[in-house]
Amino acid sequence: MTTKQRYNSIIEWFTKNVPIAETELKYNDPFGLLVAVILSAQCTDKRVNMTTPALLLDFPTPEVMAVSSQEVIFQYIRSISYPNNKAKHLLGMAQKLVADFNGIVPDDVELLQTLPGVGRKTANVIASVVFNKPAMAVDTHVFRISERLGLTTNSKNPLQTELELIKYFPPEMIPKAHHWLILHARYICVARKPKCDECGLKAWCRYYEIHNL
Repeated sequence: MTTKQRYNSIIEWFTKNVPIAETELKYNDPFGLLVAVILSAQCTDKRVNMTTPALLLDFPTPEVMAVSSQEVIFQYIRSISYPNNKAKHLLGMAQKLVADFNGIVPDDVELLQTLPGVGRKTANVIASVVFNKPAMAVDTHVFRISERLGLTTNSKNPLQTELELIKYFPPEMIPKAHHWLILHARYICVARKPKCDECGLKAWCRYYEIHNL
């Protein structure tokens, strides 16, 4: 099986069986999603979704958050992992949005990465989810499942994985493909013991081929 055949078969399965694939983070606007994604680093979406309503009720815009303080923001997100760092990032992010972008979340991956707390993965999430751009966000879930399925080969880091995935997924499909991969990795192809018996991708999975001959 060629890499292209593997991709085509996996895309066909996802298209048929998972027609709707979206972020599990709850948000109302680009700023709300940006806040949620920054908070989601090494933290579950469920916990983030429990935290953001009160935070965004009191800080609904970059302008309001920018004149707060790290200490005040910390009180809202103390149940999140690494609350000190994330409070600092949220404050800095809001201040830079106001100072450099007139309070508007940019749609460009490179510009997004100039914001405090925003790395390439976060920038790609915003670009793809909010602006429907062909940006492939690679977190630990996507990194793991891409290698297991055989969509990537010996990728050493998330950037290598990203570049290989966008080479084979059609551009218009990339925003949805990110969610296909992350949700499948989160619920089926889990880290310690993948649920191969429940997986519809076995026929094209390199991991299954190697471990279940």
